Amino acid sequence: QVQLVESGGGLVQAGGSLRLSCVASGRTFSFSYYGMGWFRQAPGKEREFVAAINRNGGYTTYADSAKGRFTISRDNAKNTVYLQMNSLKPEDTAVYYCAACATGWGVGSRYDYWGQGTQVTVSS
Repeated sequence: QVQLVESGGGLVQAGGSLRLSCVASGRTFSFSYYGMGWFRQAPGKEREFVAAINRNGGYTTYADSAKGRFTISRDNAKNTVYLQMNSLKPEDTAVYYCAACATGWGVGSRYDYWGQGTQVTVSS
């Protein structure tokens, strides 16, 4: 059983910052073997890609909406992936999900495991 648990969401004013965390666990789950991604879904909209990081953290990719404001990182010793979000905008309001991919990473990859999500609300 693989679990991804997100935390760090909340209510923040426009221009503020939040740091999301996602801790992975599972008896047979080797975190360092998985590419990791962050996605988000706003009310009434489809889920969209935000950022991804490869297995060793050496490569990252971002949606255009996140470039220059968000930073994805990971700590394989802690089985944790992070999303630092700065200069937040009301349009960043969404439920944010982390996901794990065994066969790759990035926006076009098939993600095998998903967390339950954490709500981020940005007020204007």
